[in-house]
This record gives sequence, structure tokens and C-alpha cells, in this order.
Amino acid sequence: MRTDVQQTVSRYFAVLCQLRQIRHVIPTSTFQTLVVSLVLSRLHYGNAVLVGLPPYLLNHLQSVLNAAARLIFGLRDTDHITEALVSLHWLRAPQRIHFKVAVLAYKVLNRSAPQYLGPLVRIADLPGRRPLRSTACSTLDILHFRLTTIGSRAFPVAASRIWNDLPADVTSSPSL
Repeated sequence: MRTDVQQTVSRYFAVLCQLRQIRHVIPTSTFQTLVVSLVLSRLHYGNAVLVGLPPYLLNHLQSVLNAAARLIFGLRDTDHITEALVSLHWLRAPQRIHFKVAVLAYKVLNRSAPQYLGPLVRIADLPGRRPLRSTACSTLDILHFRLTTIGSRAFPVAASRIWNDLPADVTSSPSL
């Protein structure tokens, strides 16, 4: 996974270098839209695969987000990036990945996700059992896995853990 992340990051930086050349030619709002569509759309693609990555690989992905925000606002490397990320309404890389997986888990529970994901996520309440407190909030069953390096990153396990860590008012929300 390390080589995949490194190749992805190098591709992002190549795109950002090309975008830097045309930055002064187009208006800022158009440039921001261009950066978001070229860089962030690729980063959002396949977020479920990025769950459980080690922090040093997530830092590589975060460096792409930081570079994109610096490019949009014309910031130097020594300038703080937090205000730029907040003004763009961008989450940091780990939170972005967890958000996307939680949204996918919500869609699976509300049957608006692809049908092949439905059997992967199960609600913790089993029929025939005495009703539990967990039936009021939709707690997901965390499947057992053998390999600790890969098993915890699988979608059924990661989505269940992320979903169960959310507050009850979020998991019981009627709309996305």
C-alpha cells in the first residue's frame, strides 16, 4: 500500500505543478474549482481502501491537501494551513476518509448504496433474541477477523467501527 500511496501523491504533485503554471491566468474562483475537481475528486475515489493506513501514509495524503490549499490561496510553506482548510471547508485526510466511510455505511443501512454492499454490514440485533438497548440506535455488528494488518481495514469491519463510534443522534438521523 505504501508504493500505491507514494505513486498517488507523486501524481497529485505533478498535477499541482501544472496548475501552478496557469494560476495567474484564470480567476481565483475558477482556479479553486479546477483544483477541487482535479485533485480532490481523485482523492475521494476509493476512500474505503484508505481506512486504517498508518499515520505516516496519511501524512503523505495530507501533504497533497495542504499543497492544494497553499496553491489556491498563494500561501508559503511557512504559513499556517489550518485557516485555509477551514475556509475551504476541507477535512484533514483521516477525518475525510472516516467521513466517507460513515456516509457509505449510512447509505447501506438506508438501502441507497449498491446492493452488493448490503450483506457486508449487519445490525447488531439478531432476530429471536430479547430486545437490547442497541436496537434503539442502529449499532452495527463488528465481524471477527484473523489478520490484524488487513482484516481491520476491510469495509465490513472498518465501517462498523466508524459507525459505532458516532454519536447516537447522528446514527439515528432520518436524513443524510
